[in-house]
Amino acid sequence: MDKNRALKILNPVLAALLVLQAASGFLYAALDLDFFEGLHIVNGLLLLGAAGLHLALNWSWVKAAYGRRGR
Repeated sequence: MDKNRALKILNPVLAALLVLQAASGFLYAALDLDFFEGLHIVNGLLLLGAAGLHLALNWSWVKAAYGRRGR
């Protein structure tokens, strides 16, 4: 799978994980149910992995945008 196709799949998944992370945090704070705490923790790990993969797929852009200047 090429990078652009992977990002077209990963970006909506990353957005959904971000929304779920916020929702599970609010629901745990409001309802104090252990289910939402577990969901928040597991989703946080998935979000971290997806963000890392997103960063790895976009690393060439990151280097170009924030790399050393004046070389």
